[in-house]
Amino acid sequence: MNIWQGENVGLRAIVPGDWVKFHENDQDSEGARSSDSVYFPRSEEGTRAWTEQQSFMGQNGDSIRLAIETLDGELIGCLNSHSCDPRNGTFKYGIAIFRPHWRKGYASEAVTLLLRYFFHELRYEKAVAHVYAFNDGSAKLQEKLGFRLEGTLRSIIYTNGRRHDEYVYGLLREEFALQADRSP
Repeated sequence: MNIWQGENVGLRAIVPGDWVKFHENDQDSEGARSSDSVYFPRSEEGTRAWTEQQSFMGQNGDSIRLAIETLDGELIGCLNSHSCDPRNGTFKYGIAIFRPHWRKGYASEAVTLLLRYFFHELRYEKAVAHVYAFNDGSAKLQEKLGFRLEGTLRSIIYTNGRRHDEYVYGLLREEFALQADRSP
């Protein structure tokens, strides 16, 4: 059994050959807006350099960016852990699924793999996710995973000509364990 593999997706290191899918995804401005920001256009060479850098970078403490792929090897997005604080047992995560793969359950499975590793292997106590208020899909994902809305950062994001709030969701290790006990 591989702890980095679920029933439909697996997590792995980013490799230089992933640049094509990441470059294609860079063309989806609305998708970029919902998970991060809309950036200036990047050249193919720039995307190649980015994926190569990511492939060599690996982890920094417990912070890491991983590729998400289907079990047949198709790259469908990425996820990262960041702001990892082993002393206090807290970490944040972010996820981006390429648009053609939205609403297929891939995000929840990928996040569950990451949460299981952080809670069961690294002994973290709490995961935190920040969600832009206009990103209903991401808010529903957090709630499906058992995260609780803990607060709202008012008027913190400016995109598409307007200011938006950001929601802060949290999940404790014990809540994750209860959620896992209820799943099939």
